[in-house]
Amino acid sequence: MSLVIFISLLLFVSIPYSLSRVSGPLNPIHKSFLDCLSTQSPQPDPSFPSIVYSFAINASTYTKTLEDHLRNRRYNLTSTPKPVIIVTPKTESHVQATVLCAKKLGLQIKIRSGGHDYEAVSYVSTEKNFMILDMFNLRKVEIYIPTETALVQAGAQLGELYYRIWEKSKVHAYPSGVCPTIGVGGHISGAGYSNMLRKYGLSIDNVIDAQIVDVNGKLLDRKAMGEDLFWAIHGGGGSSFGVIISYTIKLVLVPKVTTVFQVEKGTEPNVMDVIMKWQEVSPKIDNDLFIRLLLSPATVNKKTTVKVKFMAFFLGDSNRLLELMSKTFPELGLKKEDCLEVSWLESVLYWAGHDVNKTKPEILLDRQIPTNYFKRKSDYVQTPILKQGWTAIFNKLIELGGTVGMNFNPYGGKMSEIAANATPMPHRAGNLYKIQYSMNWMDPKVTEENLKNGRVMYEFMTPYVSKNPRGAYSNYRDFDIGVNSGDGFNSGKVYGEKYFKGNFERLVKVKTVVDPDNFFRNEQSIPTSSKKR
Repeated sequence: MSLVIFISLLLFVSIPYSLSRVSGPLNPIHKSFLDCLSTQSPQPDPSFPSIVYSFAINASTYTKTLEDHLRNRRYNLTSTPKPVIIVTPKTESHVQATVLCAKKLGLQIKIRSGGHDYEAVSYVSTEKNFMILDMFNLRKVEIYIPTETALVQAGAQLGELYYRIWEKSKVHAYPSGVCPTIGVGGHISGAGYSNMLRKYGLSIDNVIDAQIVDVNGKLLDRKAMGEDLFWAIHGGGGSSFGVIISYTIKLVLVPKVTTVFQVEKGTEPNVMDVIMKWQEVSPKIDNDLFIRLLLSPATVNKKTTVKVKFMAFFLGDSNRLLELMSKTFPELGLKKEDCLEVSWLESVLYWAGHDVNKTKPEILLDRQIPTNYFKRKSDYVQTPILKQGWTAIFNKLIELGGTVGMNFNPYGGKMSEIAANATPMPHRAGNLYKIQYSMNWMDPKVTEENLKNGRVMYEFMTPYVSKNPRGAYSNYRDFDIGVNSGDGFNSGKVYGEKYFKGNFERLVKVKTVVDPDNFFRNEQSIPTSSKKR
């Protein structure tokens, strides 16, 4: 099935998810895979039948496993291609044997650590024979406060990591995503960022080791894999190069008291002046402060308008924050009563949308979240947008009927100090902020309209964002910017340079060395230098 047809089906089919298109009742692949696992295991392992699922053999477990980590309902339709088998490894040796057997049986591997990937590249494929390697059983988290490090397996979610850090220390943290149910493997391998990026950089800037199973089934740490592959898998996407088992990360220090706030602005006359000042100061203000700007569609008196919100995290108490804001950003009008002093872990709950006074930290161990239909896109802004530009943006959001929201995340600070080629993620110095475009909906009948409006807004923003190439954030997967059409390097370069700029060529070189036959592949993976699929 071509990708164009595949995406078209996703846009127009809106009936509930079904498993009717899985391989026939005998599912010979299931038996062949189990037989192969036994031959590839260094010793007899009676647990193999309990980690391999297919609809024909153990339908209820297959269905539950498949759907437990489905996040985007656009990829949960009757027409959605489904894996012939799902493997849920419990040990590193299970992963090693799975890789070897997938190669032998000609199955494409989709590696899922959490399922938050925006285009479902970890659990849907345009290829006929694919399987899911679901890493949720490999979620060990070990915290070492004396060395200020932690080992976290790929199947753990960020909330689990944060909770385990909090158990051991109230003054340590890890700079990573604000959504607790994101899987560690995909998040870190794709760069990872948090509301501490201006202080501590990206998640990958705080990684010191890793374990990966390569295409030959070998388990490698940083020393064994070499610096080129280690460089590639922290920021270049791990699933292009192998199966990430774990990362060893550096913990960072946080004060016992941090401060959060949200300030909303209506349609008052000076709202554009406040935004202009935010644009000026947010990338160069104190590195302890991160202020996100959100433009959200809203309806007032039956008319579409734009709600303006400033959401912040500060590594310090409210007195110091208020003093800082009065000197650098008085236009926001921040007051003492706007500020909430919390621990770092409570700030995680706050940013995840929880009431910190009523929510117990244990909620971070909950791996389930509601799902909806959504689409995301991204951009980088390198030149300040003029006031008339902001007015035009507001007008366009209103014209689109409240279907598109925009989040603006400031850079500067530590992000401007790290070289663009230090990791595969190149979008560092020179960027004022990153934009995420958000389209969310619950009615599948409006899918086509919402996707169209997202593309319209993205096209409208062309004059205001980075160019040659127009940058994009690789963890915000977006098929609109290009997919691998089967010709390898040529189509891969289209999206690859947007995600990785000049680092794309080095990623291709690493890929060609460690996986020359392009076994680890997906719709936006790093290609080899040849024209193989």
